[in-house]
Amino acid sequence: MPTGLIGGLRELMLYGLASALALGLDWGLLLALTALGVNYLAASATGFVSGIAVTYLLSVSVVFRHRPVADRRREFVGFVGVGLAGLILTQGLMALWVEVLRLHPGVAKIPTAGIVFIFNFTVRRALLFKAPGVDPVQP
Repeated sequence: MPTGLIGGLRELMLYGLASALALGLDWGLLLALTALGVNYLAASATGFVSGIAVTYLLSVSVVFRHRPVADRRREFVGFVGVGLAGLILTQGLMALWVEVLRLHPGVAKIPTAGIVFIFNFTVRRALLFKAPGVDPVQP
């Protein structure tokens, strides 16, 4: 197996674990805040932003070995920028599932989390954590 593929699979698995921890926080806040009467979109955004913090800390400390962006502030801004794009995608999907399909917000989070996970990993790896000589499209 090519080294790039092995490294990509390692990163995908570790990013998956980091994202699972972040999703636990995200989903827990969504459920808790909606149970307290907070609008599901506000609760979703609060949980998502909290999850971004967890994912960033784990991404830079455990997941990605290559950090080609030398300026850590630029790296963080890029990470948050991708996260904000993921948040827009999250909000749109949550509104679709809840308003159109009438799913409970907790259930709507399931397909949303999967789609946004793939989006965030692919874009972050391609833009922020690409190893030299590795095709950014391959996981």
